[in-house]
Amino acid sequence: MIQGKVEICGVNTSKLPLLKNAEKEELFQKINQGDKEARQKYIEGNLRLVLSVIKRFASSNENADDLFQIGCVGLIKAIDNFDSSLNVKFSTYAVPMIIGEIRRFLRDNSSPIRVSRSIKDTAYKVISMRDQMTKENAAEPTIETLAKAMDITPEEIIMALEAIQSPMSLYEPIYTDGGDTLYVMDQISDKKNKEETWVEHLSLRDAMKHLTQRENEIITLRFYEGKTQMEVADLVGISQAQVSRLEKNALHSMRSYLT
Repeated sequence: MIQGKVEICGVNTSKLPLLKNAEKEELFQKINQGDKEARQKYIEGNLRLVLSVIKRFASSNENADDLFQIGCVGLIKAIDNFDSSLNVKFSTYAVPMIIGEIRRFLRDNSSPIRVSRSIKDTAYKVISMRDQMTKENAAEPTIETLAKAMDITPEEIIMALEAIQSPMSLYEPIYTDGGDTLYVMDQISDKKNKEETWVEHLSLRDAMKHLTQRENEIITLRFYEGKTQMEVADLVGISQAQVSRLEKNALHSMRSYLT
């Protein structure tokens, strides 16, 4: 169904642009400065990535246009959240995001309750507009602001977004670096237990004394201060992938000490 399809969502896939590495870096610098035209060009220059991902779902029997549209949502999210300082390829970061969006879409569509195409289209347009306005204003827009910008009612926006919502697993992969996968749970701050963390409740201070200075610092920031791995990486001055590896090693050492 997908294989051999030339036009998807009105896009001629045989004529998709291919950006060189130098162009990508230059465009991303402009994107970080709020250049809308550069952002659009970067999206168009990475549509081949979406196309390659949706081919993996050819056996799903879903409409290729739908999969491509959902994949584009994942691509846009990846562009808006990508941190070029991580020193990894954009495609390495984007592919899990695109796959995640498509898998959530397929899970949602497997439900006995089917959502109409028009409501889905509205929801995806709202998501795209919300992401764009958040990027431009450094703050997420209200439902009323979105409704005014899209010339629809707030009730239509709420209904559309509620219709496509599906629960996300804390173990949903969002980035992988040669076998070290980062999951949704790795990006969540522990606000509720900022003062009384599970580390304190289990009296693991002695176990922490057997860690290296770097591991001790990471565990403290992650579980005592409720920092995300990205925040810890910025504070410590290493990559998020390195934080993930050190955190896992530290927790393994602590468990070994206590058993």
